[in-house]
Amino acid sequence: MPGDPTYAEAIAALERALRFGIHPSLEGISALVEVLGHPERAYRTAQVTGTNGKTSVTRMFSAILQAHGLRAGTYTSPHLESYTERIAVAGLPIAEEAFARSLGAALRAGESLRAARSGEPFTEFEILTAAALVAFAEAGVFWAVLEVGMGGRWDATSVVSPSVSVVTGVALDHTDRLGGTREAIASDKAFIIKPGSVAVLGPGCEGVEEPLLARAASVGVPVVRVGLPDADVAWRVTGIPTAPGGRMRLDVAGTLASYTDLPVRAPSYQAPNVAVAVAAAEAALGAPLDIDALRDALSSMTFPGRFELLREHPTLVVDGAHNPEAAAVLAGAVREAFGGEKPVFLLGVMADKDVRGIVRALLPVSAGFVCARSRSDRALSAGDVAHVVRAEGGVVLGESDDLAAAVDLAESRAAAGVVSAGSIYIAGEVRALARP
Repeated sequence: MPGDPTYAEAIAALERALRFGIHPSLEGISALVEVLGHPERAYRTAQVTGTNGKTSVTRMFSAILQAHGLRAGTYTSPHLESYTERIAVAGLPIAEEAFARSLGAALRAGESLRAARSGEPFTEFEILTAAALVAFAEAGVFWAVLEVGMGGRWDATSVVSPSVSVVTGVALDHTDRLGGTREAIASDKAFIIKPGSVAVLGPGCEGVEEPLLARAASVGVPVVRVGLPDADVAWRVTGIPTAPGGRMRLDVAGTLASYTDLPVRAPSYQAPNVAVAVAAAEAALGAPLDIDALRDALSSMTFPGRFELLREHPTLVVDGAHNPEAAAVLAGAVREAFGGEKPVFLLGVMADKDVRGIVRALLPVSAGFVCARSRSDRALSAGDVAHVVRAEGGVVLGESDDLAAAVDLAESRAAAGVVSAGSIYIAGEVRALARP
């Protein structure tokens, strides 16, 4: 690809040139960054992995660093509506021109390596990760906070040598790739803990700390435990939101200082994630956080696709809950914010997810389900989702593979409001439909 492409040209080239899926090796991304001149060495890095909460922690961690005067880059996945959401600088998605320029560089690097790889294409995530690393170097960030795509050992983000390694928690997801037990998954995620880093373990690691602590000991790094037995960092929620889109308030006792009356526009389920982000920021700075900067960072946070209020009249909330653990957390947020009333769930799920587990978690807080399908090739049909809902004793109020029709149907049947759940893909498509 000669020269810098336009955004549309870069995305088209990405879709033509790559294979989707997982490549259990760091050889590809290592070759890419070598050709690109090792952009990842131009700034300090942190990695954030975990079955749930990693996107929220990544974004809050980066925002706290930015609020302390440190230009920060943020790499997250997947995106809701635009690829540019995946790469942010100073809290804002990079411009399409900058994204295309970085992606073009990564694609050219991949093309230069094709012969050496016997024509084997790179994965989408390898190329996008390389593009993010280039974009951060070009933007002159001081820190880059990288969300791990899956696991840790072979994830493309693991090409970096992080100063802070965060594991938010471990649950059963991607078991075909990472292992069928929490212990096996924890062992894979543990590989982001590397020499020279500080390991931060979130409360979701309880019960599987052993492989994580063993890894930290083997590479000689300190560990900060958040919300675990004998925790170094704890939190206390002092106020909960009383409606979707409302604020919670909490106190966090960090390793270096205590931080009181922190405001966050989110359900209280984000409190542990706030505490993990605070612990990670303390580890990154090696100093107590400035309380005013911390409050500013958290009060201005938004959480796209995470119990996000899109519309008040009628109430429309989207959440990317895509596994039973996340669905259980979502159910708790519904109880908290809907005041005992039950919304209709607009439910669309990917074929490789535990649909039954998701439905079981949502049933107690649901007035019924409207089953839908996203545009993803991996999505279950609305009929398949409806079959599971009925099998689990749920009420199916309607079903449609046309998402716009499904949204309209859900809103027509809802007294308390609608909550979209089951997939980040559904969340992104509903967001686009709800835009004025």
